[in-house]
Amino acid sequence: MKRIALFPGSFDPFTNGHYDIVKRGLLLFDEIIVAIGHNTKKQRYFEVEHIASKIKEAFKDASNVKVVVYSELTSEFAKKHNAKFILRGLRNTTDFEYENGISQVNKHLNNQLETVFLITSPQYAAISSTIIREIHKYGADIRPFLPYEL
Repeated sequence: MKRIALFPGSFDPFTNGHYDIVKRGLLLFDEIIVAIGHNTKKQRYFEVEHIASKIKEAFKDASNVKVVVYSELTSEFAKKHNAKFILRGLRNTTDFEYENGISQVNKHLNNQLETVFLITSPQYAAISSTIIREIHKYGADIRPFLPYEL
């Protein structure tokens, strides 16, 4: 049976840190679905369709990476795609506290779902989508932080 993992997030934008987690996740899983979800707490900065196309471009040579936009509970989306794993990156203890709560609820909603955490590579630990959006908003160059051209 294929080991399918979801890598869910709003990815607004998808950064080099996200890219690194997917590439490293491919060492563990047969297929990774980059699942771009809607976060009700956030207003998108970049158009979701644009970011989805850019992520697909970044993984154009990786047939085992799929990019899907979804708008439902992650636990239900996982069932529909036969994913038994959720892949998440952790930069710090604050990320762990947040992600741990979500993983517990996902496990309650879908007891077949396991969350796998990868510690962010040190060179990407300071990068966040929030910081990238702020840099972009004020006109600075964000290309060094992204695995694609905007």
